[in-house]
Amino acid sequence: MTLSDTVQLAFRTVRGNKLRTGITVAIIAFGIMALIGIITAITAMEHSLKESFSVMGANAFSIRYKEMTIRIGGGGNKSEVNKKGKKEKKSNLNKYIVKDEAEYFKANYTYPAIVSIFKRGNNGVECSYGNKKTNPITTVMGGDENYLAVNGYTITNGRNLNNIDVSSGRNVCLIGSNTAKTLFGENPEKSVDKIIRVGGLPYRVIGLLKEKGSSGFLRMDDIVITTYTNVLKIPSTNAAASFMIGVLANNVAAMDMAIEEATATFRGVRKLHPTEANNFAIEKSDKVAEMFIGFLSGISGSAGAIGMITLIGAAIGLMNIMLVAVNERTREVGLIKAIGGKSKSVRAQFLFESILISLMGAAFGIALGILVGNIFASYLETGFIVPWNWVIGGIIICTIVGLLAGLYPAIKASKLNPINALRYE
Repeated sequence: MTLSDTVQLAFRTVRGNKLRTGITVAIIAFGIMALIGIITAITAMEHSLKESFSVMGANAFSIRYKEMTIRIGGGGNKSEVNKKGKKEKKSNLNKYIVKDEAEYFKANYTYPAIVSIFKRGNNGVECSYGNKKTNPITTVMGGDENYLAVNGYTITNGRNLNNIDVSSGRNVCLIGSNTAKTLFGENPEKSVDKIIRVGGLPYRVIGLLKEKGSSGFLRMDDIVITTYTNVLKIPSTNAAASFMIGVLANNVAAMDMAIEEATATFRGVRKLHPTEANNFAIEKSDKVAEMFIGFLSGISGSAGAIGMITLIGAAIGLMNIMLVAVNERTREVGLIKAIGGKSKSVRAQFLFESILISLMGAAFGIALGILVGNIFASYLETGFIVPWNWVIGGIIICTIVGLLAGLYPAIKASKLNPINALRYE
């Protein structure tokens, strides 16, 4: 028998046992579908996270309050120590970044970069205009004239915030595209110079922001931006919350120097002694995304383990079916050997059958996995995703599964004695 004859015979045998083949293919397909589906969904989440949290450019970073101490002991006098175990002055600990510190840093940061002061207002704010209202999903941010540049927003209509807006704290704002569409329908540009209510307070809209695109993690177009001096007027805003500072360096190559300069300048603002640790944090724009993506990598590993366990079960089932096939076709094997067929041809036929069934399961599983994963991706609005590395890996894994599952049955069939096989009932 030639190789072509062996392959054709294996294909006819697989096609002739539709029920058995279908069940085995389904078992393998579900294992691959789970693996590819989860990986596709995780890839979509990674893309969404990068889009959501990298709202600033790759050459941007922020200065935020962060407690850097571990409190030891209980009761009255507590010793404050840094991570290296050195004592810290209590006056330099547990300090938010206040307005004066942020403004002093902006005025004295000499490195060539754009500096913005901003403060988070409320989440879940309701905006209204006339008889139209948004859902309570709008985020209010307080910024300055540089907030848009540092955070990657652009204006399509109207103007930006200016120094007079900041110094006066008057009720003016920029609104995101989703907020504008909800309040002004198909003509969001009409929002400019209109008076809307944000959290119950009247604000004049001075600018409309270009659409950035929302995701399952951030609604970047459901936003109202006013000045950081005004944001405290909105009810329920935490007046004691820390201010934040955003810095946009001229290019990525200048990031390290810009961060070093910012660290030195802000240490002076916080009046830290040279031996004291920083009581603030400098974070690059993609830090949060990297943390989440690292977490998702662990989920990817778990998904791979689940998929492999399923495939091991499928391999055992496939081997069992191939052993049954050997018993059912004992007379057929005896006839092949009696007319001159070689043991290697018999072995090859059973191996080809096993691999063919496994690859059919891989094909259906990959298609279903990509479909299921992209249903989730469509919710996150990340576009169609195909995890090619895992697709290729799935094909290779299924080929190996088919080979290993069919190896023992193939060897068993090839060792049958033709005389005994022909007499088998």
